[in-house]
Order: sequence, then structure tokens, then C-alpha cells
Amino acid sequence: MPDIHQVLGFDFGSRRIGVASGQSITCSASPITTLTSINNKTDWQGIEKLISQWKPDALIVGLPFYLDGSKSKMTEAAEKFSRQLEGRFHLPVYTHNEALSSFEAEQFLQAKKKQHNKQDIDKIAAAIIVQNWLEQNT
Repeated sequence: MPDIHQVLGFDFGSRRIGVASGQSITCSASPITTLTSINNKTDWQGIEKLISQWKPDALIVGLPFYLDGSKSKMTEAAEKFSRQLEGRFHLPVYTHNEALSSFEAEQFLQAKKKQHNKQDIDKIAAAIIVQNWLEQNT
């Protein structure tokens, strides 16, 4: 694996994509935003802006598997999204099992007793995906 210092991570969904940044030096991740898909079309302009702004060395995409490890339709859609990211932005794209990241994000927000919406959950889920990937790969 090449030197990776800055990453952007994605919690891919057909309606929303949570986005987070991560640093390998500090092994930490932070939620950034949630992009909204219109008519199931990915917000490529929004992703391009984020890549230009954050200048990541690599991209991380969470893959949603069932608890038994089998693939779902969303797993295949996230894999396709990963390939599209790599083709459009010519950056290395790594995938990571996102098992229960959205559930974990919701639990985190409830523990903070904050009002939250699906956009909050998605960007925090992206941060959890990035954090887990950093812990396993740096």
C-alpha cells in the first residue's frame, strides 16, 4: 500500500452518501457532510468538490454485507460506486466491511442525546468506516 496520509470515506446509499475524512498520522476520522442523490443519481459534482478540497491520497467505501457475510443488492451497488470513483478520480479506492456502522452511528447520537436526522447518521457512519479502516490498515 502506498503512503496514505489523508483519506475520504463514503457510506454509500441510493438516497444519501455520508462522507468523512481521515488522517493516518493521527489514526482519526471526522464526519464532513452527507450528499443527497437525486433520482438515485450520485452527486458526482459534490464528490468532486470534496476531493478537490480535501486532496485525499485514497478513498474508502463501506460495503454493506448481511451479518452472515453474504452480499446484498446494496453491496453490489457500493462495489459499482467504488469502481466509478476509481475511474473518475484516478485515486486508489479501498473497500471496508461497514457492518452495523449506521446502527453504531445512531447509538452514538442517542448517547449524546442530540436531535439527529438520517444525514447525521450517514456522515457519522462514514467516519466509523474510515476509523475502522485506519485502525486495520495503518
